[in-house]
Amino acid sequence: MSKIVSEVIAANDVYVQNFGDKGKLPLPPGRKLAILTCMDARLDPAKYAGLAEGDAHVIRNAGGRATDDAIRSLVISHKLLGTQEWFVIHHTNCGMELFSDEIIADLLDDDLSTASFDRKTWSNPHHHGGHAAGHFVKWHTIKNQTASVVQDVRRIREHPLVPQNVPVYGYVYDVSSGRLEEVKAATEAGRAVA
Repeated sequence: MSKIVSEVIAANDVYVQNFGDKGKLPLPPGRKLAILTCMDARLDPAKYAGLAEGDAHVIRNAGGRATDDAIRSLVISHKLLGTQEWFVIHHTNCGMELFSDEIIADLLDDDLSTASFDRKTWSNPHHHGGHAAGHFVKWHTIKNQTASVVQDVRRIREHPLVPQNVPVYGYVYDVSSGRLEEVKAATEAGRAVA
């Protein structure tokens, strides 16, 4: 067993000891909200949004982008589990701003092991041969955080399976301060229509 697996299992043992009556939490989120955000390890939606277990659905992917799968999860969140308000929260200093679709595809084509980044350029430390499949993936990279939040909120708002009465708010989380900054153009684009 790896050190990481041992640490996770030990932490889970402590968690189980203090689990209390959380097993009785209802399936629908208590605060009726869903958050689409980035998988970045520096973001803890429970802390920055004041959430407890059972409060909200949190959907995470690289960049917090409104991909087909993220929208699928949001639609299920509303249709079957009753969420009434949605947040799209991107963040500053996001890794998705550091490369393009072409860069990651070329890196994967060359080698599948972890690449190196010198703050300017990505490179593979090895060249064992990768796979060309990366050239056929839409990676949803980000050039501008504010613009990407607006784009994602609009994509959600305009999706035919998203009810018009569910507001979609847009924010950028500042990793240096912990503050959520509203992207007013996104929130306006995501406003509910009665």
